[in-house]
Amino acid sequence: MSLTQSSAGNIASTASIAARRLAVLSNAERNEALTVLYQDLLANKDAILAANAKDVALASRAAEDGDLNSSVLKRLDLSRPGKYDDMLQGILSVRDLDDPIGKVTLKTLLDDGLTLERVSCPIGVLLIIFEARPEVIANIAALSIKSGNAAILKGGKESTESFVAISTVISQAISKTRVPKSSIQLVQTRDVVSSLLAQDTLIDLVIPRGSNDLVRFVKDNTKIPVLGHADGLCSAYVHHDADPEVSVKVLVDSKTDYPAACNSLETLLVNEAVLRTILPTVAKALVAKGVTLKCDESSKSALADTLEAAQMTSVVDAVESDYNTEFLDLILAIKTIPASAPDSGVDAAIDHINTHSSKHTDIILTKSKATADYFMSSIDSAGVFWNASTRFADGMRYGFGTEVGISTNKIHSRGPVGLDGLTIYKYLIRGDGHRAGDYFDGAGGKKWKHKALPL
Repeated sequence: MSLTQSSAGNIASTASIAARRLAVLSNAERNEALTVLYQDLLANKDAILAANAKDVALASRAAEDGDLNSSVLKRLDLSRPGKYDDMLQGILSVRDLDDPIGKVTLKTLLDDGLTLERVSCPIGVLLIIFEARPEVIANIAALSIKSGNAAILKGGKESTESFVAISTVISQAISKTRVPKSSIQLVQTRDVVSSLLAQDTLIDLVIPRGSNDLVRFVKDNTKIPVLGHADGLCSAYVHHDADPEVSVKVLVDSKTDYPAACNSLETLLVNEAVLRTILPTVAKALVAKGVTLKCDESSKSALADTLEAAQMTSVVDAVESDYNTEFLDLILAIKTIPASAPDSGVDAAIDHINTHSSKHTDIILTKSKATADYFMSSIDSAGVFWNASTRFADGMRYGFGTEVGISTNKIHSRGPVGLDGLTIYKYLIRGDGHRAGDYFDGAGGKKWKHKALPL
């Protein structure tokens, strides 16, 4: 990995050259690089965690002074139980996936001796700009190498020590393999970002990972296609026939498993028919986990009648903006959905989510398959789940090995973006002197066969 402060043009140009060389390496050669990468990151775990501890110490002081969001601090810490091991396992998981390059997804006989194929191929050069999350370097390096793409990485200043330590190890690992060293480049200087965003002839895709301000800045300042999401405003709807036990399990996990994640639950919609049955049980479990509940009038009234006084100290009044807020903390906004006929509230819940959602991940709790299917078809989000936690919206949990990010786009790739999301396709025609001008209606014209062939 090259720690370079060269001009943006040189960075993008060397990445473009490396991408072309990387794209023609065999799957075995790319997999070998991932094996070496895993081994070297494992061998240098103590040194990397020591560097990360320096970042965490500085970030902790910044958080205490109010200069850094606590959710950023949580994402920064590589020493959290299982986090480093998950990073390493992600590399092996990516290595063991099928080769995403060279997959034939369409094959057509245009005419005798003339065939058309649609074949998967790398996108080219990726620019990934991210805040905190030092494990992103390893994730991106693994995904990029496996998918045949070069990557330019720009991390946040709050994790500089971690990035330098990890990048040094990755640089050493890559140098032992057939993968070009400049396939993965880390940019440290902040002022080069705007110049990189202008390299639309050399960089093929930008992936911002971080705050909504970062994503919006990138989208507003480049002509390069952008893959990402600004917010993770995930909602859950508890229907009148939801199972109480399932509701507690799913909602507590969605909110408290990792509140700082973009797939954590932020808004809870509750059918008024279960305000005094299911909601109190859910509320007690959430409050026990330290969650503050920001309730509308109806839900607060129901909880006041069913919760103990000590528990009600965690229940506060909601304001309208709460239903548009990604808290990234142990805070949950609750809103009552009228149980009006004939839809029993499901349409009102759908309307609320489609109006307020960031189109990341939304869920429904119900016993009815018909209601769940209707909800899942109606919600316009990258992920829609039935009786399952929002936290399942993750590349590792989807079996993608790891992910380069989450996309709420409606083109190319959507949801957790793994290997397949880092490939595009090209059309290949093989012929034997065939001429397009020979195909026409009338005397002497040749006819197309357009026959689908087995893949």
